[in-house]
Amino acid sequence: MPSLYVFALVMLHVVTQTSSARSMMVPTSEMAEWNTTRRQLGTGSCRTGNPIDDCWRCDPDWESNRKVLADCAIGFGRNAVGGRDGKIYVVTKSSDDPVNPPLGTLRYGVVQEEPLWIIFDHDMVINLEQELVMNSYKTIDGRGHNVQISDGPCITIQNVSNIIIHNIYIHDCVPAGNALVRSSPQVVGMRGTSDGDGISIFASRDIWIDHCTLASCRDGLIDAVISSTGMTISNNYMLHHNEVMLMGHSDDYVDDKNMQVTIAFNFFGEGLVQRMPRCRHGYFHIVNNVYSGWEMYAIGGSANPTINSQGNVFIASNSERTKEVTKRESTAGNSEWQNWNWRSDRDLMLNGAFFTPSGEDSASSYLKASSMVARPASLLTAKEPSAGALICQIGEQC
Repeated sequence: MPSLYVFALVMLHVVTQTSSARSMMVPTSEMAEWNTTRRQLGTGSCRTGNPIDDCWRCDPDWESNRKVLADCAIGFGRNAVGGRDGKIYVVTKSSDDPVNPPLGTLRYGVVQEEPLWIIFDHDMVINLEQELVMNSYKTIDGRGHNVQISDGPCITIQNVSNIIIHNIYIHDCVPAGNALVRSSPQVVGMRGTSDGDGISIFASRDIWIDHCTLASCRDGLIDAVISSTGMTISNNYMLHHNEVMLMGHSDDYVDDKNMQVTIAFNFFGEGLVQRMPRCRHGYFHIVNNVYSGWEMYAIGGSANPTINSQGNVFIASNSERTKEVTKRESTAGNSEWQNWNWRSDRDLMLNGAFFTPSGEDSASSYLKASSMVARPASLLTAKEPSAGALICQIGEQC
């Protein structure tokens, strides 16, 4: 165990990039954090046991075969096909017009009615003027370039389905609103004030967010509310944020009992405080993630959510006040939450971390919160995390 612990701590620091990695347009102050997750997989070593990555990253022709990604999802969001069955749309402009977006902008692509697989023709930083309201059957695929959405309102997924967001760096998102915003070619409507989430999911289903880097937003990095379900949040790198992920609208909103979310292969990095995630009512499979410390708690909830934590690595900080992984919010105290089904199954607890289980221990109690087979947690300490937005070179394995 000591050797695993030492390696787990080492892998939190900067990993030297391979010589083939090109310069990224990341702010200098965040380059160290960004580099932590950049690892090019060499020939003969591309298969890692991560079923998502092993599905596509070994292919040197990934650029020509981009849509294969849509068949690589796992977990509760596995039915999200995004724009797989549509045309390729190329973003050529970083500018934004919330009402009349011109052809070539990201907003023009995401509001169209037909399925689209959206890619980018060069590195770009997109500063949106208003929240980016997406239409159904869209993929935003940043592979091959450094694509950032930052320093403005960010992504809203509302009353739609079949969305894939992949390989985007989303950071420093702020509220906006009380303005006209286009949500389809035919519809422009007045939007209220947005929360400042990185990605806001509202009354939507079949959503997959994979290999994104998210940091420093005004509200949540990824929040999902109002009967959203069928979601997978995977291979993301999250850092420098307070309330990371909220899953469930409110304790009184019982329709969120149908929510099913898979949170897998993510790296919860430095500077995170709480909500990784914070859950209400539904079913949450939290599997094969690495948690590198938390300032309050890692996994929390209220209103009797089912938490199935499997094969994760929890590395507590050195503070004696933040060793516990879990936090429950209940006005009735232990007498209420002791019946909530929360379990830790083959998780690896390091530096004094501990998980407080509750409820039933039988496998049948977690069927609705089971969505994939967990790998042994010890395998996650065998190499540095491969999470967050990737450097993908055209013509090479990613």
